[in-house]
Parts: sequence; C-alpha cells; structure tokens
Amino acid sequence: MKKRLSASKLRFIHTVFAMERDLIVGGQAVMEGVMMRTPSAYAIACRRQDGSIVTTAETLPKWSDKYKWLNTPVLRGGATLIQSMALGVKALNFSARIYEEDLKAQEEAEKAKAGETQLAFADGTTDEDFTKAPVKVIMPEKTESKSSKMGQSASAVGSIVFALAFNVLLFIVAPLVLTNVLFIWLGWAGAPEIAGGAAWYESVMAYVWKIKLDSFGSWVSFNLIDGVIRMIFFIIMIFSMSFLKDIRRVFEYHGAEHKTVFTWEKGLALTPENATTMKRQHPRCGTSFLMVVMLVSIVLFSVITFEATWLNLVVRIALMPLVAGLSYEVIRYAAKKESSAVFKLMTLPGLWLQNITTQEPDEQQLEVAIKALDESLKLEPESVVGSQLAVASWPGGAAPPPLRTAKTTDE
Repeated sequence: MKKRLSASKLRFIHTVFAMERDLIVGGQAVMEGVMMRTPSAYAIACRRQDGSIVTTAETLPKWSDKYKWLNTPVLRGGATLIQSMALGVKALNFSARIYEEDLKAQEEAEKAKAGETQLAFADGTTDEDFTKAPVKVIMPEKTESKSSKMGQSASAVGSIVFALAFNVLLFIVAPLVLTNVLFIWLGWAGAPEIAGGAAWYESVMAYVWKIKLDSFGSWVSFNLIDGVIRMIFFIIMIFSMSFLKDIRRVFEYHGAEHKTVFTWEKGLALTPENATTMKRQHPRCGTSFLMVVMLVSIVLFSVITFEATWLNLVVRIALMPLVAGLSYEVIRYAAKKESSAVFKLMTLPGLWLQNITTQEPDEQQLEVAIKALDESLKLEPESVVGSQLAVASWPGGAAPPPLRTAKTTDE
C-alpha cells in the first residue's frame, strides 16, 4: 500500500496554497473536503474513509459588518484577507483532525488484522494439558496523553508559522535577491565593491546586500522582472506539487467547489448531475487575484529606491496589506461588470492557472462540495439569501434557487 503524506505535511502545503489563492472570500478545498463561505456563515464538509460526510457550520459575519470603519476602501481588502486567512486555517485544522482520525482508525484496523488470535503454547509447567492450552495475550491500549494533544496543537501552529516564513522567503526574498544578481550580471546595475582576499560569503553578501540602479525606469524594469520571477516560482511550485497524489485530490475538490458555485449562480438545483456539466475554472477564484496583486505591487514598489536590500525587503513585507487592499478594490470594481473586456483580461491568467489548481472531480467529491454549500446556506437569513446573494452572485440580479439538501451518504 502506498504511504500517504502525514497530516502535518499536508496542512503546511494547503496553508501555502491558501495564502496565495484565497485572497477573496469564498470557497476553499481542504483535506478530503471543501469549505464554503456565504455572506454571514461558513460550513466545512469532509468525506471520511467509510464514505460518510462529516460537517461543521457556524455563522460568521464579516468584520466590516461589525466594525463599520473596516468597510473603508482599501482597509476592507486587508480585513477580508485576514479574515479569509483565519477561516482558511480553521478549515484546514478541522479537515486535518478528520484526516488524522481516519489514519489512526486505518492503522488500528491493520494492527488488529495482523494480531489475530494464534495458538501459543505455554511452557514451564508439568501439567500436560496446561502446556497445550492456547493463550491470547491482550496488551493494554495506549490512551492519548495531554502532552500528545499539546504536541499536535504545536505542530499545527508550527505548520502555519513555517508556511508564512516559506511564502515570505520564496515569493519576496528570493525573487528580489535573484533579480538584483541578474541585473548586476547583465550590467544593468552597479557591480559591488569587493575587497581583495574577501571570503566567499563576503562576496555573496556584497552581491545581494545592495541594489544600485541609476534611474526610475530601471526601477520599473527591476520590479517588473521581480514580479515575473515571483509568478514563475509560484507556477513551478504548484505544478510540481500537482504530481503528488494527495495534492491532486485537493485540486479535484477545488474543481468541485467551482462547479458547485457555478451551479448555484445559474439557478440550478444543487445536484451532482447539474454540477458535473459546469466548468471548473471560475473567474472569481482567488488565483485570478494573483495577476492583479503582481501588477499593483510592480507599480507600488517602483517608487521604492532603497539601495539596501534589507530595506526593500522590509518595505515589501510592510506594504503587503496595502497591496492586498488596493488589489481588492481593483478587482472588486472590475467584477461589477464581469462581461467587460477589462475583467476578462484581468482574470485570464488566473483561468490559465486553474488548469493546474483545479482538476475534474468525481460525483462523490461534488456531493461534498454541495453539502458544504447547503449547510452554509441554512445559516443565512432568508432576507440575505433572497437579496444579497441574488445581487452579488447573479448575472443580471436573477433570483437564487430555492434551498435544498443535497443527497449525500449517511452522516
């Protein structure tokens, strides 16, 4: 039997993808399941190994509904990003727990099968009948200790922290340093001054520590190439990860999420049959947000002219909420006219990218996505379902479909 990835490794990989993908409130694929977010609630549905679907749902109003000042343009983008990230991590932890429970149950079943009763003959006695008596030794089961639970929590937190550091290093630090080295090698930036007899690490630091550009146009070119390298890194990462069986399953659930949303938006009954006919590439997926983020960052970072590389790094990290907020406003404005050429152009790279990040789901995966949306919609006020979803999610403001419960396996 092929060994599956551990829950901690999968949680880390999913968190990395969530940071890049789910910048707009919406659905998210998790381990063997889907999280669906509606305006005032969310629900998570996961498929267990025995075929049943386990769900959890809760009302979750937007922060901007509670704190009106967070509805200010640009600020609301940052607030949406943070709340989406927090919800994504919560969904991943729920699915990881279900995943770990299934793995544990599978291991116990394999141990039980391997340890079936066999005849054993006891020695050390003169009783002839006793020496022939079969005996079964039952070892006491280990109970999960408090320290073990704390260790699991620490592992989850560690995965999130490591994923954050991984994103910063791969998508901010590495592209910036590589672009600087490339410009120096091509003669587009000033070469560093290296003292004679300098050690190898001193020479390396000299090349990456300062960025010497002589004009505004050079900085625009620098940031353009920096953004392209960042995008290339991301595409290479998700393409290589797509060959992992467990990650491909996540991409299939991502496709199920999109097909379910399309079914809802077209006013059709939420059934696997209807969802199967839908496209799996959705223009409002967070992957379409990546190109907007890159373009906004290129423009914004072009006015940054610090020679010290570490200052550029600090500013780039510090301005991430502003970049997210501005990008949110741009795509929010464009999304008001989804048929416009501007919106189609902005979302086209994201649709291409979804050929990797979404895969064709099967009927059981569609059932899970439908169940997640059903459970989330049940918590929405009727006024919201009848008006807000109709206006926000519907082309032309048509009425939404009636609520119904999808046919799923026993829970």
